[in-house]
Amino acid sequence: MSIRLVHFFVGEDGETRFTVSTVPWTTEGALNAISDEETVLGIRFEETAPGSALAWHDAPQRQYVITLAGTIEFEMRSGERVTIAPGDVLLAEDVTGGGHRWRLIDDEPWRRVYVTLA
Repeated sequence: MSIRLVHFFVGEDGETRFTVSTVPWTTEGALNAISDEETVLGIRFEETAPGSALAWHDAPQRQYVITLAGTIEFEMRSGERVTIAPGDVLLAEDVTGGGHRWRLIDDEPWRRVYVTLA
């Protein structure tokens, strides 16, 4: 069992970087895999129209962004890119620095869940 996890963070050079891994499980059985529990401050849902894009910005706070629909390409100032699809989880911790930008790359709206971390 695995859930794809993309992690945005600020590197030693002050620029947004990313890693791609999977959600770590603390318990894994025949039926369920369970992660650690995290304290959260809030949750909200958002939808953005197909064809949309957003210019350079930092994450407004530490948050998970869980994509429900739509495929989105993120770009870092280094030129590195990563694509996020439905079912992927983004951990955005790049609240300072060079930031990232994104654009929708399919004809679906981007439906997502934001989970603000404590």
